[in-house]
Amino acid sequence: MARRRKSKKSNNRIGKICISAIVCMFLVVMSVQIFRLYQDDQVYIQKEKTLSAQLEQATEQQKKLSNYEQYTQKKEYIEDIAKSKLGLVYNNEIVFKEKDK
Repeated sequence: MARRRKSKKSNNRIGKICISAIVCMFLVVMSVQIFRLYQDDQVYIQKEKTLSAQLEQATEQQKKLSNYEQYTQKKEYIEDIAKSKLGLVYNNEIVFKEKDK
């Protein structure tokens, strides 16, 4: 009987050690995974900032293009182009030209 008691105590101690080792390994694995997820989260946060800045720039560019499109459809734009590129003027306008030096 004394042997059985020692054997059971020995088995209990070995069992407790094994369970403790498994729990420690589980904690180590989980800690590594949490660290990796934290790093990935930081990368995604940086990407989000970059993409937000790009979206803001694209939105601003879109507004500029929309304003330019509206301007090009006005009579004022057509007159400016006709005067500057084609040299056209109204009948009652006087054109002054600079002399070449």
